[in-house]
Amino acid sequence: MSLDRGQECESRLCVRGLVLASGVMKLVVQVKLLPTPEQAAALEATLRVCNRAATHVASVAFDTGVKDCNGLQKLLYTDIKATFGLSAQPAVRVVKKVVDAYAALAAQARAGILGKATSKRYRRAMSSPVSFRPEAAQPFDDRCLSWQQDALTVSIWTVEGRMKVLRYTGSAGQLKVLHEHRKGESDLVQRGGKWFLIATCDLPEPDVGEPVDFIGVDRGIVNLATTSDGVNYQGRGLRRYRNWCARKRAELQKKQTRSATRRLARRSKKEQRHATHLNHRISKEIVSVAQRTGRGIAVEELGGIRDRVRLRRDQRGTLSSWPFRQLGRHLAYKARQAGVAFLEVDAAYTSQRCPRCGHTEKANRPARDHFCCRRCALAGPADVVAGVNVRDRARSAWVFVTMPVPATAAQPEAKGRCDP
Repeated sequence: MSLDRGQECESRLCVRGLVLASGVMKLVVQVKLLPTPEQAAALEATLRVCNRAATHVASVAFDTGVKDCNGLQKLLYTDIKATFGLSAQPAVRVVKKVVDAYAALAAQARAGILGKATSKRYRRAMSSPVSFRPEAAQPFDDRCLSWQQDALTVSIWTVEGRMKVLRYTGSAGQLKVLHEHRKGESDLVQRGGKWFLIATCDLPEPDVGEPVDFIGVDRGIVNLATTSDGVNYQGRGLRRYRNWCARKRAELQKKQTRSATRRLARRSKKEQRHATHLNHRISKEIVSVAQRTGRGIAVEELGGIRDRVRLRRDQRGTLSSWPFRQLGRHLAYKARQAGVAFLEVDAAYTSQRCPRCGHTEKANRPARDHFCCRRCALAGPADVVAGVNVRDRARSAWVFVTMPVPATAAQPEAKGRCDP
């Protein structure tokens, strides 16, 4: 099974973090490297050598069953340095990279991501050693990579020696976070002929204040997000763009040439970046409104919706490309970063329940865009009504979230004892 660490880093980057520890929020920051042609050649040679070494280590680990850092280092440390010409610390990083790859594969198997143990995908993944692409990302720790923040340069180990003046750039906000909070290893990534460093930063987690109210957010396909305030973020433009991409994709797939395959890969990444940018923009606006008004954010819990819903064949592509989960992740981490309360509430019947009288009936929603209560005649846009119901459920749920833990109940009296 091929594991692309660069794709892992890219997926982490698109959500800008979200690993929360006690009082600490880990944020992933990307900066762009500006190498000369000679420096770029050295970086590419470094990635290729490190990934060849990692593939060799993964093969030995698969054959011997040794998949822990200490065991693999004792077994292969000297061999890696002699065979591939790696220095001491890069050899250690290669071993750790392989161990992390097998740990991730085991976690995917336990979580059922690879399917059942009898499925073809599961057997293919578990019956062969992990392999690494020649251009897959490579982690560097502080012994292999140092940052000169004032000069905006890095000093990095390569197979051709230490490269001491490698310039980098990034947005002002990213550079500030990087210079103040960087901690741990960084990943060297080559993507589309460009070079990036992806660093992990530990930010202090702000205290979540007591919200005066909540903004309910209803997520959908036609309207990507609709708030209880009546603000509607339509998905019409994204839907048109994706339909256009689907037509172009079909045209390229018919050609079945190597050039068409390369263009398909580039187009797929471009479509993904477009949806990610849109989700970033929507979530940023919602969080800024919540922060300015002192309110929290509530969304529907939509986990497993693709397994619960049965659709026509022409609707399956639309649902599978619906970026609701990414929008929820963006809202969650941006709210946490801003100190805004964030809740997920039950999504059952939010679009069929009347927020005024509580009457719930499928007939309350005669059309996709319209809501009309059959009991009290409350009418309005269906997505706004759903957002109001999400907000109301968050109000009730917040009481239980912030409720103090009750004292331990007194131990029952001994059997047979009676009060005087």
